[in-house]
Amino acid sequence: EQDLKKMEALWSVTDENSEIYSINHADGMPVEVEDMTADLLQFALTMSRQTDGALDMTLYPVLTAWGFTTGSHQVPSDETLAQKMRLVGYDKVSLSGSTVTLRPGMEIDLGAVAKGYACDIITNNLKANGVTSGIVSLGGNIQVIGKKPDGSDWQISIEHPQNGDSLGMLSAANASVVTSGAYERYFTGEDGKRYGHILDPATGQPAQSGLASVTVVGQEGKLCDALATAFFVMGLEKTQVYLEEHSGIEALIMTEQGEIYLTAGLKDKFTLNQPYQHIPVYALKP
Repeated sequence: EQDLKKMEALWSVTDENSEIYSINHADGMPVEVEDMTADLLQFALTMSRQTDGALDMTLYPVLTAWGFTTGSHQVPSDETLAQKMRLVGYDKVSLSGSTVTLRPGMEIDLGAVAKGYACDIITNNLKANGVTSGIVSLGGNIQVIGKKPDGSDWQISIEHPQNGDSLGMLSAANASVVTSGAYERYFTGEDGKRYGHILDPATGQPAQSGLASVTVVGQEGKLCDALATAFFVMGLEKTQVYLEEHSGIEALIMTEQGEIYLTAGLKDKFTLNQPYQHIPVYALKP
């Protein structure tokens, strides 16, 4: 719990005492951060490069323009959006050792990786203290340590993105499971359209990738967290390419058309619940 409080104190976007707040309000001046923050920033930048910018921590000014940060939702004007998009781009972040420099007006937000990172730290601490069976859950990020005390795999419920009930059960042991989808936070505009909170860094608009939800399973929480967001932005084809090029990651995707795509490693680990057994399931990669 102390770890969590410390991480929140370091990485909160809104807490005026946090390191992220200091970076965001430094007006172009360099800021020294703790090693843990530098480590997380470095990881976020690496993942941005690996996903061709589908994950980008510099989107905060655009999120604010949409009102996702304040809860006062609105569709920004093209002008506002264009202006805010000039501040976006992970390649504009300068990180040298533990010194961070942003251009004036730029703001970063580690929301897409911080929970996964926190889960990793908590899980590693538990293991170091002799825990061989357990489950850690932080809003959409789940890590299971070992198997259940009775020796069977943990059963994790995957939510149906539209209906809010359980789509099916995923069995997992010693793994991180992270789900991302725009169904968690969205608003309906005056035009009657739904706008989800996961934005495409290329456009500054809510991601329109044809996906309803993405679940990523792997060893590291921070990696699964980053990829769940990135895959949601990338869509099915680019996700497939990424999965072919990087091993050790499994994914379960539900499209807006209501189809399910699974990587080979999850084929025998995912069972659809009774009401959803008619849903077609396809292989996500060979």
